[in-house]
Amino acid sequence: MAEVSYNQLCNWLRFRHLVLIDTLARTQNMHATAQQMNISQPAVSKMLREAEKMLGFDLFQRLPRSLQPTDLGLHVARYAQIALNDARHFVGQVNDLREGGHGLLKIGTIFAPTSLALPQAIVAVKQRWPLLTLEVLEGTSANLLTMLEHKQLDLVVARFTLDRHRQLFDFQPLAPEPLCLVAGSQHPLAGNCDLPLAELGQWPWIVYPSGTPMRARLERAFAEAGMQSPGNTVETISMQTTLQLLQTAPMLAMLAESMVEPDIRAGRLTRLNLPFPLVLDDYGIITRRGEVPGWSAQAFIEALGDRQRP
Repeated sequence: MAEVSYNQLCNWLRFRHLVLIDTLARTQNMHATAQQMNISQPAVSKMLREAEKMLGFDLFQRLPRSLQPTDLGLHVARYAQIALNDARHFVGQVNDLREGGHGLLKIGTIFAPTSLALPQAIVAVKQRWPLLTLEVLEGTSANLLTMLEHKQLDLVVARFTLDRHRQLFDFQPLAPEPLCLVAGSQHPLAGNCDLPLAELGQWPWIVYPSGTPMRARLERAFAEAGMQSPGNTVETISMQTTLQLLQTAPMLAMLAESMVEPDIRAGRLTRLNLPFPLVLDDYGIITRRGEVPGWSAQAFIEALGDRQRP
């Protein structure tokens, strides 16, 4: 197999080939790809042969009813998706600048920073650049980091969930995240000074999905206390759903203090006493390694850092 030449790739591989590869990887079907690209099916076949000839290897395995990406094809499809996302972002920025704006900054964040640090940073940046459009997406660290890797976000305020993240991204810590055990104000355990730890697992719980740092910390807390993890659970990352369930059913949840403090002060939730502290690893600003953040991302990073300083 001949080695792929960078100069040859730049001279011959076009964005239309990347669109083709990305679409085929998603649909795994020639006809569906032709419809989405608004070209004929023979044109799809011809473009795919061109791309494979340029690269020197098969991108897809031809099966009777579908096209399955080869191992190398999966790698190329992942690059195509990243390159196309980068191009969409570039086009959006250029169009916004032409219309007198200051561009678009896409930020991903877990829930804890949204209570204080993130809103303050947004206000500070918008005061300086009112025409800069900020797009904020909330989610789990794992999902946000996947989007950051694929260039669907410019920066993320979250924490690492996989060892490979430490090779892909740079991390600037912002703050720890103390946790607390909460229930609705009408829960039978509300106001109980001597919390019966052995009974906690018998109550229904609202928990984060498996694989999230919050879920791992909950399970570790139960293991450290010598108890079984709850079996009666509702899994969700929705704060609104969690709050509604806590206020209307005898359920328990372990949540970030910053997220529930307003509801505790308002009397909608009650904090349950625990004999041990619960703290997650620091969350922080995460950016792609080896890539200098744009001016708007850098301005937001500086604003976030200022918000965390006493």
